[in-house]
Amino acid sequence: MAIALSQVEVELREIKLSNKPLQMLQASPKGTVPVLVLLEGEVLSESLDIMHWALSINDPAKIAASWEKSKKLIQMNDGGFKYHLDRYKYGDRYPDESTEVHKHKGEEFLALLDQKLHCTDYLLSSDLSFADLAIVPFVRQWAHVGPTVFHDQPYSKLQGWLSRMLESKPFIDVMEKYPPWNPKEAGVTFPFQADEL
Repeated sequence: MAIALSQVEVELREIKLSNKPLQMLQASPKGTVPVLVLLEGEVLSESLDIMHWALSINDPAKIAASWEKSKKLIQMNDGGFKYHLDRYKYGDRYPDESTEVHKHKGEEFLALLDQKLHCTDYLLSSDLSFADLAIVPFVRQWAHVGPTVFHDQPYSKLQGWLSRMLESKPFIDVMEKYPPWNPKEAGVTFPFQADEL
């Protein structure tokens, strides 16, 4: 969404994580997405780094200015909330841990977000912020684990925020589905050549 809002042009390559192309692993051995390969060869493989990159080039919505105020909430999301989300969403991968305990712990963060939204349209103010863009994918994942459970919780403001974010044009635009990228069909080599990027 940060790239879409920045209006910076990038070439998208849809990756099927169950069949990662060698070229992707050569660019970023950790094998996670997103990965951004810049024209000069630098590789960004963290979402926040990619957001900063895009918004440093063009930021018509003035989102980058919210970074300092967003940092603490994003750290809480990327640390504790994501930890509990993984164990709530993939409980079968953690048989020795209580899904209910992780659900309860994760809901503490959701309640905090809901409380913040009682005063503003977005997480920090009446304007879209870095925090909104960085946190919405995780709240969306949480809501999808148990949609009925999520919507039965007393998070009316958070539920409304999530709906608005998921119905926004930038979100809809970036969620378009593409066929998985096939480097053999594309004739791509690594290291990438400038005209392949």
